[in-house]
Amino acid sequence: MESFPILSLVLWLPTLGALALLAVPRDNAELARRIALMVAVLTLLASLALPLGYAPAAAASDGSLALQFVERVPWLPMLGASYSLGIDGVSLWLVMLTTFLLPIVILSTWDSVHKEVRNFQILMLLLATAMIGVFVAMDLLLFYIFWEFTLIPMTLLIGIWGGSNRVFAARKFFLYTFSGSVLMLLAIIGLYVLNREALAAAQPGYPGTLDISAIAANLRSGVFRLDPAMERLLFGAFFLAFAIKVPLWPFHTWLPDAHVEAPTAGSVILAGVLLKLGSYGMIRFNLTLFPEAARWAAPAIAVLAVIGIIYGAIVAFAQTDMKKLVAYSSVSHMGFIVLGIFALNRAGVSGAILQSINHGLSTGALFLIVGVLYERRHTRELAAYGGIWKVMPVYGGITLLVALSSAGLPGLNGFVGEYTIMQGAFLAPELGWPFLGFAVFGVVLAAVYLLRLYQTVFMGELDNPENQGLQDLNRRELVTLAALCVPIVALGLYPAFALGPMQASVADVVNGLANTVAGRIDLLP
Repeated sequence: MESFPILSLVLWLPTLGALALLAVPRDNAELARRIALMVAVLTLLASLALPLGYAPAAAASDGSLALQFVERVPWLPMLGASYSLGIDGVSLWLVMLTTFLLPIVILSTWDSVHKEVRNFQILMLLLATAMIGVFVAMDLLLFYIFWEFTLIPMTLLIGIWGGSNRVFAARKFFLYTFSGSVLMLLAIIGLYVLNREALAAAQPGYPGTLDISAIAANLRSGVFRLDPAMERLLFGAFFLAFAIKVPLWPFHTWLPDAHVEAPTAGSVILAGVLLKLGSYGMIRFNLTLFPEAARWAAPAIAVLAVIGIIYGAIVAFAQTDMKKLVAYSSVSHMGFIVLGIFALNRAGVSGAILQSINHGLSTGALFLIVGVLYERRHTRELAAYGGIWKVMPVYGGITLLVALSSAGLPGLNGFVGEYTIMQGAFLAPELGWPFLGFAVFGVVLAAVYLLRLYQTVFMGELDNPENQGLQDLNRRELVTLAALCVPIVALGLYPAFALGPMQASVADVVNGLANTVAGRIDLLP
């Protein structure tokens, strides 16, 4: 496994599948679906080698990141850019979340996508490559290319297969995210130039480097130092790009429109994985490369996070459209994740990574659940339903499990992540009781809007004649939802399975934060 390019295989399999789909006739929708599903399953099976072969390692003595399954091939030597891939405990489970959701999402399209099916599947597979690429790229230029490429398929998925207001939603999604990406590109260029200039004196002719691990090592060893003002400027440029993607309040306004107008499969992949690109970037770049600026900005960012938690929950409660309700719940839940990250301790960061996985599973399942009803009734209005548990008992039972998971019921996955984040917030010297109190209030509000949703749709009298003939889940729908329920229960009962492999990498990040003094990092033995 050390010599086999497993990351490249996982990364490029979806793209190879997309190329294979180009040979499929445009009107042969069934064949396109089958090929896309086969490629997605193969990608998942290949990715299983990552957790099976992953061995948590302590931080490297030179301050570089402790990466595994590393692949490096020179790409643009004159710029110091390379085809550099690797994963650690921060990215491992995010890659697995992507490959796990991909076949589920493609399977869900059998009953929901009927226009230009081949092209839809091509875009889904290309989007998968772009998202995996963000998590495994260890070169700044390569990271940026994958980051930007996620915009293209997602924008087209919304703009072509979305609802009646799809063009507006697609345009808004693209412009918001692209504006943040421009700032990140400027920060990448600035970081590259400053690092090159710092090392050029000792190494004449030094071309610079875009390798993330090498830049981290230079910063940690003191070979390359940033003055506080420049560090905060670079931190802010990266942070704005990631905050828009999360999205953190008040950069969230593109999300409800994108979710409401996107097809069900697009909403699942958007909530399940695409939002996590932002939280991953905050850990990988803001905390790892700019620790002093992270400590300086943490209280203000934590305030934005708790505002998002409360605001998202309150607005979710006010919604009458089920999909918009789930969309605003994402604003609230992603606020928890940002709060955990900027608690700047092991409990908070570990909880943020775990909750990123939990949110992808639970909210992805909620969007699939809403899509099941929409396919049958072509309405998402709460008032159109009531008492449907009587005709759809299996669907009702799975929905209850997923809703309780999203609300943080002990024994299910959501509880562990939220508890760990709140513990991290309480232990953080800059945060403490006030932030813990707001977070707890957010958990209570989540239970309120989710139980209201469940009561309105499933409980009461079945008095609407249009609901009395609803069919329960078919075999395909049952498989997709049951597949999501398995990790929801498993992570709730045994969270150490996910928390264990990430601890060494989280400790590396947190040690860098804890040992930042006057713009430098003292390496721990």
